[in-house]
Amino acid sequence: MNRRKFIKTSLLSTLGTGLFTGVYSWQIEPFWLEFVNRNMRVANLPEKLIGKTVMQISDIHVSDFADLDYIIDSFLQAQKYDPDFVVYTGDYVSYRNKKQLSQLEKVLKYAVTGKVATFGILGNHDYGWFYQDEYLASQIVNLLKNVGVDVLINSQKEVEGLNFIGFDDYLGPNFDPSAVMNDYNITKANIVLCHNPDVCDLDVWNGYQGWILSGHTHGGQCKPPLFDPPVLPVENKRYTQGEFDLYDGRKLYINRALGFVKQVRFNVRPEITIFKLDKA
Repeated sequence: MNRRKFIKTSLLSTLGTGLFTGVYSWQIEPFWLEFVNRNMRVANLPEKLIGKTVMQISDIHVSDFADLDYIIDSFLQAQKYDPDFVVYTGDYVSYRNKKQLSQLEKVLKYAVTGKVATFGILGNHDYGWFYQDEYLASQIVNLLKNVGVDVLINSQKEVEGLNFIGFDDYLGPNFDPSAVMNDYNITKANIVLCHNPDVCDLDVWNGYQGWILSGHTHGGQCKPPLFDPPVLPVENKRYTQGEFDLYDGRKLYINRALGFVKQVRFNVRPEITIFKLDKA
């Protein structure tokens, strides 16, 4: 192969790879949902709950730019797993106008609910930084309640011996974890729902030991192989995706998100997580 032909072949190969990567990250991976199975060992878990499942769905981001059919289809797939508990960890909309409420109502007709209980918390796009609209937040809460999602706002609720603690969003005006953590019962089987994982670094936990389920980061949405994602919406850049041992009796899990704010993903597939409960 002469030099001119080599350069031409290399250039065409590079352009072809770039085109494929662009199409893949725009049209394929944002909709290539992965169901991730994990074990969750919980202290004080009642014997009757061993083997039961907790499904986590996070960051749906209903908007004019979202594919509502994709979200509905994801819910329908998730329903087939027949989870015992379902938790939604915030960011139901990417709000631009009131149309997002009707869009959310449409997709929530297919919402996944647990056989035993279903809980949710709000995220920063629901009632947080730049989105401090009480009307919007109250409407989202009402839509969730209408389909059986019990929204926890700095509060807790125990069902069948499993106690769910929910924080309002770190970036929102209602963020007040002390309202619930000052009197939580350490002898119960507890799981905390907290949209933004940065809260794990704050002095608000009152000796809590157990699992924390978060979202918010989307795993960065784009991650070069062997490197960390270049953009993360958190202060602690360690908090990307997946499971983290916080070395004090707490374990954090960060869901990669079902939806997106911008339709692009590379090496960070959307996720719904299914935890199988066991006794620690």
